[in-house]
Amino acid sequence: MVGLGVGLAPPRPATVLANDGQGAKPTFKASVDLVSLTAVVRDRRGQIIRNLSREDFEIFDAGVPRPIVEFAPAEDGPVSLAMLFDTSGSMGLSQNLEHGLAVGEQVLGLLRPAMDEVAVYAFDSGLREMQGFTTDLESIRRSYRALDAYGTTALYDAIGTVASRLDERPHRRRALVVVTDGLDTASRRSAAEVAAVASASDVPVYVVVVGPEAASEVREVRAGFQAEPAGPFGHLGNLAHWTGGAFYAGRGPAAASVAARAILAELRHQYLLAFESAGPGWRPLDVRLRRRELTVRARSAYQATPRPVS
Repeated sequence: MVGLGVGLAPPRPATVLANDGQGAKPTFKASVDLVSLTAVVRDRRGQIIRNLSREDFEIFDAGVPRPIVEFAPAEDGPVSLAMLFDTSGSMGLSQNLEHGLAVGEQVLGLLRPAMDEVAVYAFDSGLREMQGFTTDLESIRRSYRALDAYGTTALYDAIGTVASRLDERPHRRRALVVVTDGLDTASRRSAAEVAAVASASDVPVYVVVVGPEAASEVREVRAGFQAEPAGPFGHLGNLAHWTGGAFYAGRGPAAASVAARAILAELRHQYLLAFESAGPGWRPLDVRLRRRELTVRARSAYQATPRPVS
């Protein structure tokens, strides 16, 4: 496994899983050691499963089973989404930036005006906020259509910073979508450190690689990861997997459409769970299903920081 131990961000303390405005839902109460997480469940054909109950899930905190104290089903709700575009010099080659913007268009086409909120960030050696969080999708389109490619690539640094900003958003269904050619030349953080930041905040990271080395068809990395992953995009695949997100690679309209639809389908149909941490410190997390024919994806660790009760 990827070793994680530095660059950690503290998790949300307790005020989690509130009503998303889509009908009556459980309100997740404040607690000094309550840990929240989102989970996506699929069957063997890859179809999202929405009809599970609390009793179908198991949570293991550092190998110890923990009771699920709060649960909300996989109902359609508003999302908070950050799109992070690579605008380094290599994105100016082989129409990489054009392919990346096509992914943005597909994602925006699936969002709901006045309900879903989205922000746009761009990075090369530094990070720029092109448009803060808004439900005005036309403002989003104007912001990323002005992007240009130049500079070096601080990919992992940018992911870590934007994931931390998503931690402040009101909706529990939230994610970071990273569009890149997959190269990093200037980051101070490693992929493992950034995975720790995003995982501690329960922000799934979805990576879409659009460079010429990308597969001709969209693919999703589901396998486990190792300290020395194989392939040019191994570290990005590991980062996505660790945070409960997914990795896609492909170029062209069909690839962009498949990736966008898969990402939004997952975000809208996440299960929301919470348990009491046995903390403190950085702790491995394992979410399982009692029905072995199904698969679940959720973050794989969290940072527990006990706080005094006020």
